[in-house]
Amino acid sequence: MQTVFSKAEEIKNTNLRAAVCIVVETKGSTPRKAGSKMIVYEDGSIFGSIGGGTVEKEVAEKTLELIALGKPVKCSFNLENDLGMHCGGYMEVYIEPINPSQKLFIFGAGHIGKSIAHFARDFDFSLTVFDPREGIFSDPEFNGCNCIGKDYFEAIEETVFDENTYIVIVTPKHIFDEEILVKVTRKPHAYVGMLGSTRKVEQARSRFLAENLLTSEEIDSVDMPIGIKFEAQTPNEIAISILAKLIDVRNRIQNNNN
Repeated sequence: MQTVFSKAEEIKNTNLRAAVCIVVETKGSTPRKAGSKMIVYEDGSIFGSIGGGTVEKEVAEKTLELIALGKPVKCSFNLENDLGMHCGGYMEVYIEPINPSQKLFIFGAGHIGKSIAHFARDFDFSLTVFDPREGIFSDPEFNGCNCIGKDYFEAIEETVFDENTYIVIVTPKHIFDEEILVKVTRKPHAYVGMLGSTRKVEQARSRFLAENLLTSEEIDSVDMPIGIKFEAQTPNEIAISILAKLIDVRNRIQNNNN
């Protein structure tokens, strides 16, 4: 039987919008006691219960207002004075919207891709790594990642992209990087970045424009060379610069939405 918390974790990996409601304090006679939980979906449906009746209906209506804001709130309810319930108790309910996990798609499972996967797992990204090379995912660093061992371009067509998708392109070949970039830039996403030297980036930009593969605006939306600019040299250092940029972009988006 699913718990509210396991259901909330499931929701994080979808595009559904919902919030967890937890009774944190009660006084007097109340339908349920502290610790009771439920999830309210944006369509008004409910999983679990905090007692049913008028108070549950009131909490659900309040939750629908808060889901759009994306911020947690603690609300208090006087069951007799506010809601006309004869039990006459008092409840405090903590309501926290379930924000979807940011999906991190890493194209290329070499040294840098592996390091990004290693560090990113601690920052609430849902990881998918793409690389068709045989045996490339044998390293334990990829444990817990969704590993796609197909041709890059076949995998792109079979994969769902959305506004919570962060894309990092670090394959072993420049031509793969460029062709993947062309394919994914027009998919829904929050961020796209490609590894490369300044010279490689300028050559790619010129090619994209000359062959009408991408517009100037689309090219400018791509982070290339990828990452926060500092003197990174080792794969781990480069991975940290990339992850720092992803966190910066994610936090800016969340702050703007709030």
